[in-house]
Amino acid sequence: MTQRKPITWLGREVASLNPGSFALVMATGIISNSFFFEGRRGISDVLFAINAVAFAWLALITLVRLLRFAPALWGDLVDPARVFGFFTMVAGSDVFGSGLSLRGLPGPALALWLVALGLWLVLAYLSFSVLTFRNGADGADIVAGGWLNAIVGTQSLVILGTVAAPLCGELADTVFVLIHALWGIGLALYGIFIAVFVHRIFYRLVTPSDLTPMLWVVMGAAAISTNAGSTLILTDSGVPFLTSMRPFIDGVTLMVWAWATWWIPLLVIFGVWKHRVHRVPLSYTPLLWSMVFPLGMYSLATARLSLAADFAPLRTGARGMMWIALAVWMATALGLVVATWRSWQAESPRAGAKA
Repeated sequence: MTQRKPITWLGREVASLNPGSFALVMATGIISNSFFFEGRRGISDVLFAINAVAFAWLALITLVRLLRFAPALWGDLVDPARVFGFFTMVAGSDVFGSGLSLRGLPGPALALWLVALGLWLVLAYLSFSVLTFRNGADGADIVAGGWLNAIVGTQSLVILGTVAAPLCGELADTVFVLIHALWGIGLALYGIFIAVFVHRIFYRLVTPSDLTPMLWVVMGAAAISTNAGSTLILTDSGVPFLTSMRPFIDGVTLMVWAWATWWIPLLVIFGVWKHRVHRVPLSYTPLLWSMVFPLGMYSLATARLSLAADFAPLRTGARGMMWIALAVWMATALGLVVATWRSWQAESPRAGAKA
């Protein structure tokens, strides 16, 4: 029956939902927040509205997947190559929550932070247990496993946590200590994973298939660590112990920003080598959102660092990257629309054959 086409198509899409789908929310939200930060409310509000729809839709179909396709969901959760993609739910919730707080809605932002914190607590121990006990010699490769999403999710809690802490009453000091600790955890995880990543990329054979958009998370994880550090510097916690850490946070934040900056030309070279030298066609994949997000995050992180360091020249680079991120977002969004349309159209012959 042709009228069953929408149900059949949608059911298949929900069942096979990529665990990293919330990268769309992360990418759209961070660019919206960047434009808000630069005072361009019109563009920011349009992107925020799109992101609100995307967040609600992905939250809904994730819930449907949990209720109707639990075995498929569980299969992703115990797959070392896919489980770290779920950290995009943590980061997506925090980025969207930051957009809400910018628009004078701290209550919903706090609620999203609490949800994200709960998800992080579950995923932090589940994902590393899966990586420990289920990742064999031929298991997930760091260049394809999205492991660095764990750092992105962790640092996103720090950024929105600076909004959430003052709303927690007597627990405010505890939350401030928590988010400083999370910043440290994120840096420690980054140090561990980047060592493995660098060894894999620089000292073992690399093929074009290894160079996916996920590699941009290497830069994105450093950029969000910069953003989180700058946010801590600009936030007055009122806790003397944390205030005494300010010089340390200053130095580490600048170092991490420099590291993120160093990666950008190299990642561009990787892309040229894959798509120009080896002639691999450039086509839409959900992984492209994992490239858009780091571009937007680098823009906002650089802008915020310029305030934390009181160094205005950084702001020029931040604005330039903001527009580049928007252009890449538009191209990726167009690719998503075209890919969705083609997937829908592909159902027509099958639906007609069953009529």
